[in-house]
Amino acid sequence: MQLIPYWRLSGFYFFHFAFIGAFAPYWSLYLKSLSFNAFEIGVLMSLLHVMRIFAPAAWGWLADHTGKRLLIVQLAAITGLISYCGVFFGESFAWMAATMALMSFFWSASLPLIEATTLSYLGQGTEKYGRIRAWGSVGFIFAVISVGHLLDLMDITSLLWAVLGFKLGIVIFSRQIPEAEIVFQPADNLSVRQIFRRPEVLAFFAACFLMALAHGPYYTFYSIYLVDHGYSKSIVGWLWATGVICEIGVFFLMSHLMRRFRLKQIMAFSFSCAIARFLMIGWGVEWPIVVLLAQILHAATYGAHHATAMVIVHRFFRGRHQAKGQALYTSLTFGLGGTFGGLFSGYVWEGLGPGLTFTLSAAAALLALGLVIWKMNVDR
Repeated sequence: MQLIPYWRLSGFYFFHFAFIGAFAPYWSLYLKSLSFNAFEIGVLMSLLHVMRIFAPAAWGWLADHTGKRLLIVQLAAITGLISYCGVFFGESFAWMAATMALMSFFWSASLPLIEATTLSYLGQGTEKYGRIRAWGSVGFIFAVISVGHLLDLMDITSLLWAVLGFKLGIVIFSRQIPEAEIVFQPADNLSVRQIFRRPEVLAFFAACFLMALAHGPYYTFYSIYLVDHGYSKSIVGWLWATGVICEIGVFFLMSHLMRRFRLKQIMAFSFSCAIARFLMIGWGVEWPIVVLLAQILHAATYGAHHATAMVIVHRFFRGRHQAKGQALYTSLTFGLGGTFGGLFSGYVWEGLGPGLTFTLSAAAALLALGLVIWKMNVDR
């Protein structure tokens, strides 16, 4: 059995999700300060997802072909940092789009390969994944709270330097993780296409695509939405953090939950919670208690959903297909689903209004729930 580099993997997750904790909630506020309209903000924020459609598949193929996952992670971390520095040298829409696209192309390489590496180290003990991944949630909380308070005290441009610091942390920890041994499996004789075309695999990916699409308005406009309704930036940060604190609790409970419930049951529950959550956000923003309860449901809509999805991907794609499977998941869900969700939200936000926009998110989650119940079959 391989010795698990717990703290090195945890440190990478910490800084990777600290970057997201600074970027996802607040970058749209920075873009708004540059006088971009809702559609332009939607387009720019969706670029992170656009690159996750194509880039992870290319990086995943290269990693499985060469067997050098961590070398690719290191190169991607450095080039992603260099690319990000472009935000300090221009503010036009075209410049910002080019900078964010280039940064996202390299940034999107890391997580699928780290996920595959972590699951390789865990072997048959995949239920322990949540205990390592939880440190990413801790990083997110640290970033979202600290940056929220920072932006209440300082100009929005201070966000650029905070994000730069987290990008540096990604580079440092990417160089600390040793390469994991890849154990070949009997299923290696099947192609990725043959695995992907199985009905239960197609249903799984379609449902996860819809979940990512449903989160599009949340990740693009949630902070703007709350600030426009009188919530301070520090309160916005605490609301984001509340969801992730609950997510951490679920990550530590996942090993017990997976022993007690079937994976399909956990997935169905997470989609049911997503329906309720988006309706609460869309129509209950005037009541802080409703907003708070909606954030608590993040434990299910992201925490339980993501941890279960990682185990399912690991079961579908084994051995030499691990990195490609993780890349495919990232491309089709966070990439394709996130892109359509971001563009959709930018297009309808001003026309339909937040209430109806989040109602459409709930409808997407309802459709995904139907797919899970109807077609997705996964062993315990």
